[in-house]
Amino acid sequence: MRSALYAASVLALVATSACADQTPRALPAPVVDEHSTAATETAVLAGGCFWGVQGVFEHVKGVTQVVSGYAGGNVKDPDYETVSAGGTGNAESVRVTFDPRQVSYGRVLQIFFSVAHDPTELNRQGPDEGPNYRSDVFAQNAEQLKIARAYVDQLTKAHAFAEPIVTRLDTYTNFYPAEAYHQDYLIHNPDSMYIQMNDLPKIANLKRIYPGFYSDKPVMVAAR
Repeated sequence: MRSALYAASVLALVATSACADQTPRALPAPVVDEHSTAATETAVLAGGCFWGVQGVFEHVKGVTQVVSGYAGGNVKDPDYETVSAGGTGNAESVRVTFDPRQVSYGRVLQIFFSVAHDPTELNRQGPDEGPNYRSDVFAQNAEQLKIARAYVDQLTKAHAFAEPIVTRLDTYTNFYPAEAYHQDYLIHNPDSMYIQMNDLPKIANLKRIYPGFYSDKPVMVAAR
């Protein structure tokens, strides 16, 4: 669980932090996208604390599962404390399983860049700091990498953000599911101050900006 010191830092920063998810806007749809007829595909994305990113994609139509975990590191089977301490190379990430016939990989990226996190923050998101909170796309294959590169280029040329996009585009190597208590954390802890200040607004923005992709009932890792 977040330490008392961590909680204190959240309280101290919340007054001065201007997270992009608080005032997001719709981003243009990707010009380069897939045309898949497969029933299932996965995307692995890192965008700060995995609680909020998982919470957003659990409300996206066409998504069948979202798992919080750790990706991009050089330590096998890392745990939360080890990743948080730094040095493993892992980032808090989510593995999104989706039906590309309902929501394409490009659309997943559109939601990721617009309401799930701020792609202009380097090695941090809001009150969370460190490389383990970096913005990163772990492409599963050459097509995903091509789509991700094209979309970052598209957003950059369109000046979609006031600051440069710092999201890393990496080739997928591994993903380790996080501990059970991290799964569906937002759903189980809606009264948490951290969740209320940092993550619930993201879901509200998903519903407001992309109502066609919003599902009121979240897809949970474990049934309640």
